[in-house]
Amino acid sequence: VLRLQVDEQRKARSTPAVLAEIVKEEGLLAPYRGWFPVICSLCCSNFVYFYCFHSLKATWLRGQRSTPGKDLIIGIVAGVVNVLLTTPLWVVNTRLKLQGAKFRNANVQPTQYHGIMDALVQIVQREGVGALWNGTFPSLLLVLNPGVQFMIYEALKRQLRRGVLRELSSVEAFLIGAVAKAVATTVTYPLQTVQSILRFGQHRQPTEQSKLLNSLRSVTYLLINRVRRSGVQGLFKGLEAKLLQTVLTAALMFLLYEKITAATFRAMGVKQRVPSR
Repeated sequence: VLRLQVDEQRKARSTPAVLAEIVKEEGLLAPYRGWFPVICSLCCSNFVYFYCFHSLKATWLRGQRSTPGKDLIIGIVAGVVNVLLTTPLWVVNTRLKLQGAKFRNANVQPTQYHGIMDALVQIVQREGVGALWNGTFPSLLLVLNPGVQFMIYEALKRQLRRGVLRELSSVEAFLIGAVAKAVATTVTYPLQTVQSILRFGQHRQPTEQSKLLNSLRSVTYLLINRVRRSGVQGLFKGLEAKLLQTVLTAALMFLLYEKITAATFRAMGVKQRVPSR
């Protein structure tokens, strides 16, 4: 996904074709490059988001019935906290995943990092502390992604329960998690492309354009530039692979979340309450 988002010169093909091309050029382990920082980033990010979401929901609702609007607002607030705390991990994650890649784009500068801590140190030394928050602005806009995701998930969950407190089946949790993430990802994908470019931060930019980084004008410039070069479809380059990745991940995450939550309540002997209308 990152290859197609960051490297404009790489042709958009089917996911298997792109994977085959990467393996042929860079070896069998290339698709797994940066797997450890990905796991670290996902664990930290999901923990922060889920903790904030449910803490805010419990504090605000206090047993009252939730609504899609309230879920969206709570999801956005939790997303903002998550972005501000975990963006440095995602910046490092993006760079380590793309390090050593064979780009078609000559404007991409190579990097030499030796792990998460080394990447953090080098980025601070060479680019300043602020570089760890590259892409924060589009990331803040992208809090709509988990916000929309949780709003749809909670709405579908309420429809399935229909006011009756019961544990969702594995199939139900998996399917509504997949649907929620698919909608949220498709709606916000152009901003995710801009976010990846800014986090990577290794494109050579003209002086007058580099001043626009991490600003609304920078995001607008990158979106317009992508449309000019590749058309509107260029904004959705790599969407197929992104959906395969995030939808499956989110569906499994919600499935595990529901099962772990239910098991925890049972172990603690706590009965969940149906929110009052």
